[in-house]
Amino acid sequence: MFGGYSAADTMELFLIDAIGPFFRGYEHQRVNWSKIPFAHLAEAGEPEWARIETDLRKLAGDVLAQGYNAVTLDDLAHLAPHPLHEPDVVLQIAIFRKKFRRLFDMLRDDFDLKIYLTTDVLPMTRALAAALGDTPARLDTYYHDLVCGILDDFPQLEGLILRIGESDGHDVSDPVRTQLHLRSAKETNRLLHRLLPEFEKRGRNLILRTWTVGAHRIGDLIWHQGTLAQTLKGITSPNFIVSMKPGESDFFRYLPLNRAFFRVPHKKIIEMQARREYEGAGEYPSFIGRDCERFARELAAAENMVGISVWCQTGGWHRFGRLTFLEDGNRDLWIRLNTQVAIGIFKHGKSVESVIADFVGTARAPATLELLRHADTVIHELLYIEEFARQKLFFRRVRVPPMLHMYWDSIFINHGVRKILAHFITDPERALRAGEAAADLFPRMIQLAREAQLPVDDIEHMRDAFHMIQLARRYYFLPFDQALAERIREGKKRYKERWPKEIRQRYRVKVSFEPFKLKRRTIAWLIGLMVRGKRGYRLIDHFFTLGLLGLVYRIFRARDPESMPKFMRESAMGVDVLFK
Repeated sequence: MFGGYSAADTMELFLIDAIGPFFRGYEHQRVNWSKIPFAHLAEAGEPEWARIETDLRKLAGDVLAQGYNAVTLDDLAHLAPHPLHEPDVVLQIAIFRKKFRRLFDMLRDDFDLKIYLTTDVLPMTRALAAALGDTPARLDTYYHDLVCGILDDFPQLEGLILRIGESDGHDVSDPVRTQLHLRSAKETNRLLHRLLPEFEKRGRNLILRTWTVGAHRIGDLIWHQGTLAQTLKGITSPNFIVSMKPGESDFFRYLPLNRAFFRVPHKKIIEMQARREYEGAGEYPSFIGRDCERFARELAAAENMVGISVWCQTGGWHRFGRLTFLEDGNRDLWIRLNTQVAIGIFKHGKSVESVIADFVGTARAPATLELLRHADTVIHELLYIEEFARQKLFFRRVRVPPMLHMYWDSIFINHGVRKILAHFITDPERALRAGEAAADLFPRMIQLAREAQLPVDDIEHMRDAFHMIQLARRYYFLPFDQALAERIREGKKRYKERWPKEIRQRYRVKVSFEPFKLKRRTIAWLIGLMVRGKRGYRLIDHFFTLGLLGLVYRIFRARDPESMPKFMRESAMGVDVLFK
């Protein structure tokens, strides 16, 4: 034990996602890792399905050996038939049902793993949309019938995991697409009350994720005490579980543990991400062990903590492509290390030191621990800008992420980011010193990787990628000069030459020194108007930010559709969702 009583003493559900096998051979410039690529899977033949089963067997054996007892797979939308589906959709769903039934049987019978199926609320096709319209009651009934059908047709399932605050991204080209349906806490509460008796009758579990991307009134569910309370009002079912990310935003550092864990009396699980989508996705060590220890200690005071849900493949739109538990050699080592430390701490109450010793061996443990400690420092001090990351900021219904200068696999070096960061950073000299000191750790990290027989290549890539981040920070906070601009351009060139796409998934470095049109005074005024430093809404938010701003944005976008950068328009659900 790492310190007396912990959350591990009450936990019984240890979930991990199992979608990695479905991405084998899925080669794209950037990949949507939010769920199984069903449009690609529709073209799979028998050899591909045989390979998926082989890979899934390996993954199942590995996660079972680590201590997990349940897996998540996607998704209800592609396994639930409906009389109004188009003929090609009917045919495809029939194929998926046959293939997944075999996989479900294998996971349950051969590995005794519980299976949870994910579902967005709600899935639609063109024909369904035309027939059902947008009447909430009809759509609720339609979804209720889909849920009942899937539970009856697949007795292998332990339950469903509902995601009500996000849907398919713009890049999903599939006849079956999910869309946001629930717009308020009241609507969500009504649907839960309608669904839960069906789960109780069948002895299954319904897991509700509180994650949202800020759309509609339900968009603040992850952090707003009133919205969450209204959503869960009157729910007492023993078959209901609430699933929450650790903080009030996505999987970022610096966020304190969400206080909802201590307010919600229902059964709860905490979500952890082993393949860190904002921190290299397994390309280098982004260790979560210390966070796991801290969360487990704090959650010892939370009632009804029943488990964890670990993401080892799911999350993000990026080019980083390591497949957890399926790579040759040690390419997925950093992700597997995170899955091991999560289960070791939350299930067995072990310390980080004990898990590392088990994972790499006692002789290699000291060098490994020192390497991970330095990597943690580099991530906290250089990948993030600490002064900004520690600020509590809200825009409309979302907590502003503690990282604005990077976005999944992209490093932004431009005048707009420079001006915005200048507004929030009061001590640029400290930010520069911290970044430079962190960068100085890389020679020692490379030496430690050799001593511990860990992937040196990954640390060298981390060093070179973070050198670009270091140059970006100098651009953000030092007076501009052409010599620095040239160093950035040359640094980008060397990074691409050193790590060509053929041998390494790498960061995209987006460089532009074009002047940003808005003046700093205007930026300061806009931020003061639209960004607040507290959870509660101000009067100006009720009047303008939550109301008129959405209308202003839609008019602005209609007049100039290209006004937003492409990555903001087309990645995930796009920035438009923030203004719904």
